[in-house]
This record gives sequence, C-alpha cells and structure tokens, in this order.
Amino acid sequence: MKAVSEINPERVFFYFQTISGIPRGSRNTDKISSYLMRFAAEHGLEASRDAANNVVIRKKGTEGYEKAPTVILQGHTDMVCEKKPGSSHDFLHQGLKLKAEGDYLYAEDTTLGGDDGIGAAYMLAVLESDTAAHPPLEAVFTSDEEIGMLGAAALDMSALKGRILINLDSEEEGHLLAGCAGGLTAGCRLPVRFGAVSGFWYEIKITGLAGGHSGSEIDKNRANANLLAGRLLYRLGQQTEYVLSELEGGEKDNAIPRETRMLLAVDSGDGELLKSSLAQLQEEFSKEYEGSETQIRIEVTSKGAGTEPGLHPTSLQKVIFFLMNVPDGIEKMSGEISGLVQTSSNLGILKLTPEYLEASVSVRSSLGSAKEALADRICYLTEFLGGEYEASGSYPAWEFRRESPLREMMAEVWREMYGYEPRVDVIHAGLECGLFYGALEDLDCVSIGPDILDIHTTEEKLSVSSAGRVYAFLLRVLEKIR
Repeated sequence: MKAVSEINPERVFFYFQTISGIPRGSRNTDKISSYLMRFAAEHGLEASRDAANNVVIRKKGTEGYEKAPTVILQGHTDMVCEKKPGSSHDFLHQGLKLKAEGDYLYAEDTTLGGDDGIGAAYMLAVLESDTAAHPPLEAVFTSDEEIGMLGAAALDMSALKGRILINLDSEEEGHLLAGCAGGLTAGCRLPVRFGAVSGFWYEIKITGLAGGHSGSEIDKNRANANLLAGRLLYRLGQQTEYVLSELEGGEKDNAIPRETRMLLAVDSGDGELLKSSLAQLQEEFSKEYEGSETQIRIEVTSKGAGTEPGLHPTSLQKVIFFLMNVPDGIEKMSGEISGLVQTSSNLGILKLTPEYLEASVSVRSSLGSAKEALADRICYLTEFLGGEYEASGSYPAWEFRRESPLREMMAEVWREMYGYEPRVDVIHAGLECGLFYGALEDLDCVSIGPDILDIHTTEEKLSVSSAGRVYAFLLRVLEKIR
C-alpha cells in the first residue's frame, strides 16, 4: 500500500489529499471555501466568494494566450457523506482517511468524495502550475451540488466572461458528456397519530443492498430499501396484525437507500409467523433482484415485551399506501437516445417522526415537462393522503448541442493521445452544466472525469491511472484553446 503523497500526478493528488482533510459535506462548505480563498491569495490570483460559499478564482492566460477565449473550469466542493455501519467518523469535524491500494484510492469506512474532489484537485493543480500553457481561466468552485445544485443556483453568473466551459464532475474516462437530466427534490410530509401500545417488539432491518447513485445507476436494477419496506409492511398486514412504532431509511435523496429499519409489535404468539414470513420475503426479493443484488437480508431482532408509541391503524394504512404507490425507479426511457433513461425518481429518505412520515424523493428527467408531470404525481399522492408537499432544488436539463466546436476538438485530442474514439454521452444524472447553459448565452460545454466506482457509497474508489490520463488530457485541451 503506497502513500497518497507518492501518487502521480503528484500535485493533483497533493491537492486531493489536502481537500480530503477538510470536512466538506453538503451545507458544511465554509472551511473548504475559506481554504480556496487562502490558496488564491497565496498564489497571487484574483478570487471572490459569495454568501453561498461559491468561489471563483481567475488566472490570466500564459504567454501567447493573452487574447485566447476565456475558459471556465468548473466543479463542486461538497461531497456525499456516507459511512459504514458502526463507524464513528464525524463528517462535520473530521477529514477523510485516504488509502491507496493497487490502482485505486479509497477512504477508510466512508465515501471518498472523488465526486467531485478530483475535479477540484485538477483545478487547483492547473491554477498553481507555472508550466502549463492555457488561456485565461475562470475556475468556478460551487457549493452544495449534492443537495440540489444550490450553490450553482445561487451563483451570480453575469460576472463570468467565459463561453467555453469544461465541467470536471464526470466519473467515466473516455466519455465526453454533452447533456444531462434536470431534477428537483420532492418533499412529502404525511401527518400521523400515535398511541401507547403494549406488545412483543421486533426490530426489522432490510440491509445488504448495493445502493448507488440515484441518477447514473437507476438503470442497474438495484433495490430500494425503502420500497422493499413498504412491500414488507403490506405483506405482513395480510398475514397478521401488528403495530408500527419506528421507520427510517436512507440518508440522501440522490443515493439509492441501502438499509431501512423498522420497529413493530405483534401478539405474543405471532413471533414465529413473523420470522417465517420475512424469511420467505427475503427469498422473493433475492430472486427478483438476482444478478444485481447478492446480499439482500431481512434481519429480525427480538426486543422483548414492552410499551411503545404505536401508529394509529389509519395512519399505518396511509403510510403503507404511500410506500406502495409512490413512483420510484425508471419512469420512461428516452425515445431519441438508445439506452438513456429519460425520467426517473428515487425515494431516498424516509423517516417516521412523532407527527409525520417524512419522505424525500429525487425526481429527474431530460425533459422539463416530464419532470414536472412526475413531481405532480408525487404531489397529488401526498395531498390525497392529507399530507403536505414542497418541491425544492429544481434545476434545468442540459440539452444536447448538435454542433459543438469544443466537443469536436476534445474528441480529436483524445484520439491523438489515446488512440481510440471517445464516447459522447448524455446522462441521467444532474450536472451543474444545465444551470450554466441556461444562464450563459451560446455556452459550449463538455464534462469529463476519470473512472470513479461506486460513488456515493462507502465502497467508492478512484482509479489513480485514469485520474492521471484525464489530467494530461485536460492540460492538452487547454493548450489547444488559443
């Protein structure tokens, strides 16, 4: 196992390690923004920071590039914070513990934050360099991308001079991204009632799921633990009476939930029926998701007899009805681009509180009308059940541009450097490019990045060799723009 400081390109990984040592989860970006401002000051670069913790650092073109068009380099500073069960890691105050093994870099017991730490590291390495040839640069570090692109939405883009943008927030080497889905977060609150209930209590966990990114991996037939919980509760209600006290699953609406936990009570003589029913359900789930889920488990732990708050029967039925009917997964495939998901949703967060069932659903579509239509369905379902609905974090799709001089040039450079044709993609994940594309007239935009596996999970890892090749590619592309 090699030290991170020994990995090439050395300055890229120096900065990746540096920013990995700074807590930078969404809504906790003050420290990373302060670091970026210090970096700019130390290197004599013009910089600005806004109230949303977006940072823009400007660097003049190198000799011979003074009159070249300004290029925007763009990535985000926040990361999805997930940790393994049992981990004591404090994302608010602790940096990541990076490990390098073979060709891969990962973080001990947590997400790596390669999305988009590697993009930020690329930008810092370019800004620092005294040898890289490049046009005038505007390096835009946005905040809170992972919770609805809030930073980019708050950024005053009128001050940006560039009309060429290279986004550094992709996760597949050799892919030139040229379009992405728009999205929003659908927040649902169903009022519930509780009463004191005596019975024999069991903790039930649906666990072992693969999870993953709710956009780019929504087509991989991965199970959503929250949806499985709804099926479990419905099935159990067909076989015996029970009372539900606790229900929670998922931590991020843009991550497919890997685990959902419930606490429920049954009569003293129904414990074995409960266990056998759930064992059968586990078998059914495993068969349904064969090939994509290999470790689905339903764990049942007896908590003994006692009295706990339990959902009123009417509230329980509303909760089950919501979980059985809320849209989740692929809604529609694109009719224009083969293999592209057009519209989808992901029930990412579920939490039963003393007053509400709270749910957060990530809605995505490459068509604005389809996005709104799906959100309307979720709204109607919620309000039909007497609940409250609120949409937030809406961002537009980045529409594919048929003619793109930037994309054509980048494809040519990739062929020259690596000997094969890069793939031009439109993806079903959200990228901030859509916001920039909507705000900056005639913007020519492409997104690139190295291979990053299992993003937004604790198994996330970054290919070191891929990161080096993509950085070399970025430098060559900048050299070509003059």
